[in-house]
Amino acid sequence: MRRRLINSTLAVVLVVIAVFGVSLVIVETRTITSSAEESVESEALRLASIVDSRLIGGEPINPDILAEQSGTKRYARIEIPGRSPIEIGERPEGGVIEATAFGEENETVTVEVPRTSITDEVGRSLLIIGGVAVIAIIAAILLAVRQGNRLASPLTDLAETAERLGSGDPRPRHRRYGVPELDRVADVLDSSAERIARMLTAERRLAADASHQLRTPLTALSMRLEEISATDDPATVKEEASIALAQVERLTDVVQRLLTNSRDPRTGSAIVFDLDEVVKQQMAEWRSAYRSAGRALVCSGKQGMRAVGTPGAVAQVLAALIENSLMHGGGTVALRTRVTGNQAVIEVTDEGPGVPADLGARIFERSISGRNSTGIGLAVARDLAEADGGRLEMLQQHPPVFALFLSRVPRSRKDSPPTIR
Repeated sequence: MRRRLINSTLAVVLVVIAVFGVSLVIVETRTITSSAEESVESEALRLASIVDSRLIGGEPINPDILAEQSGTKRYARIEIPGRSPIEIGERPEGGVIEATAFGEENETVTVEVPRTSITDEVGRSLLIIGGVAVIAIIAAILLAVRQGNRLASPLTDLAETAERLGSGDPRPRHRRYGVPELDRVADVLDSSAERIARMLTAERRLAADASHQLRTPLTALSMRLEEISATDDPATVKEEASIALAQVERLTDVVQRLLTNSRDPRTGSAIVFDLDEVVKQQMAEWRSAYRSAGRALVCSGKQGMRAVGTPGAVAQVLAALIENSLMHGGGTVALRTRVTGNQAVIEVTDEGPGVPADLGARIFERSISGRNSTGIGLAVARDLAEADGGRLEMLQQHPPVFALFLSRVPRSRKDSPPTIR
């Protein structure tokens, strides 16, 4: 592109120089020739006037006197009737420009100049015009190179940006070049980079959330399958298989919720459900893990509450809180249900040391953890709660108390979601 721009600019300049330069040379040559002819005619008339005045006054006429009085350095021939011709200067050889003037005493004055003087002057003019043309060509080349660099460098930079996007580096560069069209392309590339970065972030977040949220259900399912493989009692096999199927359904719900939240965290599928059923299911699922750790998991509070939300999402929130107490807390873990205003509240607390003071305000941020864990569980739990219009808060740091708030009634009776039992 740079070479094409230089060549095109140089071609335009050469055409302009050719058109205007030739015209200028023609005009200048004619002007110089015309000026030389006028000068010779003027010289002849002046000599004729001097000769007339001397003839009328009876003064002597000779070449030295005429040359001194007229100041001419050109060749001149004066012919006076009855006298010998008088010549001033040396007669030029070759082509000449001459002018003849006639005096009042019938004398004839002829002045000649060599055409080479005109040729020399035309040559000097041509040198000046040629110098100006060369300067114009050099300036045009420099300007074309500058413009080429101004356009080619941004294009190269934009190509590198596009290549970086294609190689998986979505960082926007926010560079502008002062050319509206190129700046528009840069804006589009930066917008694309930001969209790609958001998409990659969402994909990584989905992968991390899925890994964290599926770990516990898969472990529980594996334990159920081990129980089935280790027993020969048909009743036990049937019971464990039923529990395993329920866990598979919850696992499917977890996957669906993760995919839904990855597309739009505000999308929920809230219904009116029996809160006791979700609490009992989580108690049954985690009791064996607590028993293996030598700890207790208890439940108390108001019974028979109904709340608005997604049962699978609520179960995942409670699972995250219970698992968090198992990993980081101590002593007995208690689930307590209560009512405050038009909200149902499930509190999870334990007898451990609580949340460190430096983590209190950031406990729900991703990658924030008091120990060697992923720091994802509580962040995902808050997202799940907010997706259905609830909220997850830490009410107390020592001992730790986490509370899940859910609406007890639908927002509108006309649009009341279906009830499950």
